[in-house]
Amino acid sequence: MADRLPPLTAIRYFEAAARHLSFTKAAEELHVTHSAISHQIKSLEEWLGIPLFRRMNRAIVLTEAGQAYMRPVKEAFERLGEASRILKAREQTGTLTVSVMPSFAAKWLVPRIGSFRADHPDIDIRISASEKLVDFNREDVDVAIRYGRGPWPGLHSELLLRQDLFPVCSPKLLEGPIPLREPADLINHNLLYDYDWRENVWLRWLTDAGVKVQSLRHALSFNHSNLMLQAAIDGLGVALTVGPLAGDDLASGKLVRPFEIVLRTDFGYYLAAPEATVDRPKVAAFRKWIAEEVERYKQSPEGKYAVMEPG
Repeated sequence: MADRLPPLTAIRYFEAAARHLSFTKAAEELHVTHSAISHQIKSLEEWLGIPLFRRMNRAIVLTEAGQAYMRPVKEAFERLGEASRILKAREQTGTLTVSVMPSFAAKWLVPRIGSFRADHPDIDIRISASEKLVDFNREDVDVAIRYGRGPWPGLHSELLLRQDLFPVCSPKLLEGPIPLREPADLINHNLLYDYDWRENVWLRWLTDAGVKVQSLRHALSFNHSNLMLQAAIDGLGVALTVGPLAGDDLASGKLVRPFEIVLRTDFGYYLAAPEATVDRPKVAAFRKWIAEEVERYKQSPEGKYAVMEPG
């Protein structure tokens, strides 16, 4: 392909000279010397094997071949300029695809995403809810919100919220047939958990609370934490969860914390994006927005249920 194309610098100089019908004005526009324009035009004419300009005493005019050549060159420059404009606009606005776990999307991100849309009406948001880690090299995703220890090789990552686990339940369980008065009372209730947990965090929490138990006799598990929390709201048992997922329901009174004991973890919610694209305008806009939203959340009534990192 390259040997079929003329020197592209020469094409650019030819277009400017043909448009102005002046080597001097073309040189001023392109910030080069008059001789540079003349040299490039000469090299293009030699490559084509035909003169493009007729040199007069104090002016230049296009030859018939030059006039015929100018039309497709002008169209090519216009198409290139339009394609570049569209690409730049897409990078600044267009669609932003965010990969996020379903529970975090439903319980924290989606209820707040309206403020991002209000601030950035030109950016369309596509929420891709999935438990699996996104492969940025293979999938059309701009940014991900991950739950884990972070960071991840090859990715820019920013800690949003580091969380600890604590139990929540419906208020009616506090005064039901088997009221929750102390942690040991939990062994008489369904203990709700996310079955994707790789370790039995309920046993760890009970141990930290001073309750000796070898296994969970009354357990009910879910593949999404938002389903687990809905079961807790419905009074089906006690769930072990984190602040960002339960905060709104705790603030509204749908859920309560029967005990203040927390299970410390080194996990957190992170924003992650490829290093090469993390500063693209639409990604940068989302990063700025979510960082500000996290700070607002920490100061809000529901934010008090998020256990912050030890100072």
